[in-house]
Amino acid sequence: MEKQTITIYDVAREANVSMATVSRVVNGNPNVKPATRKKVLEVIDRLDYRPNAVARGLASKKTTTVGVIIPDVSNIFFSSLARGIDDVATMYKYNIVLANSDGNDQKEVSVLNTLLAKQVDGIIFMGHHITDEIRGEFSRSKTPVVLAGSIDPDEQVGSVNIDYKNATKDAVDVLAKNGNKKIAFVSGALIDPINGQNRLKGYKDALSENGLTYNEGLVFEAPYNFKDGEQLAARIRNSGATAVYVSDDELAIGILDGMLDAGVKVPEEFEIITSNNSLLTDVARPRLSSITQPLYDIGAVAMRLLTKMMNKEEVEEKTIILPYGIERKGSTK
Repeated sequence: MEKQTITIYDVAREANVSMATVSRVVNGNPNVKPATRKKVLEVIDRLDYRPNAVARGLASKKTTTVGVIIPDVSNIFFSSLARGIDDVATMYKYNIVLANSDGNDQKEVSVLNTLLAKQVDGIIFMGHHITDEIRGEFSRSKTPVVLAGSIDPDEQVGSVNIDYKNATKDAVDVLAKNGNKKIAFVSGALIDPINGQNRLKGYKDALSENGLTYNEGLVFEAPYNFKDGEQLAARIRNSGATAVYVSDDELAIGILDGMLDAGVKVPEEFEIITSNNSLLTDVARPRLSSITQPLYDIGAVAMRLLTKMMNKEEVEEKTIILPYGIERKGSTK
């Protein structure tokens, strides 16, 4: 026999109080006598009453739900950010609806509209780049949006990141100072502003400051996964490069393994520095030198910024830049 859904009306009748009183108890309103609160809570416990979030959302015009759009939930970079988002959401009593977009522009629009149809109070977007279409959807919806680990060059949308340009410059500078004359640059699609504008500019600046010539033949684009990195290793080796900067840890491990499989010694013959300092960098052997960025904090700060926007609190700065560092491990000299 199907379990009957217990409603607020059932609790009110059983506790012999009004539905408004039950609602005040459920929502933590202090204007309820202690004895009445105790009686209502006992009935809620006995009947196993669970407030209907959808009904509460209709009444309050809020669903206390946040949509999180993530390009690849299996990538440790994005899952680390998601953990920070979820912890702060829990602290502020918001529920998370996680949606995977596969980094596909059309799917991002479709997923966004699905979340907006669920009446989410806010969106955290971790797409690789902001297309005109997705920007149009953001502005049309009037729902607060914050980017995490994703850049809006026009700074119209709130965002939380590190300074990708200077972080890349510092990483490539390490390789140049180690005596490498040909340093490869590997990133995701250069159409993504983080890669094509910020990281590539940092790479060029580091080369220039170290008296090295920029060569397009040393710039590679690849999906952020191990297999593509492994396959890319031979092309990087054939380019004459003796070192590489990589914008994703999983991709970097693929390149590392491709080099080792080909008998190339790392770091003696070839140096690698990566970007996210995720757990993967310590799992690899040799351990991967990396830019350090506070992945958890990027997610947590993005969620906190979104709570302020959703509650119409004053936001002093919509574009937040968190600190980074460089950690040298076993893949650089």
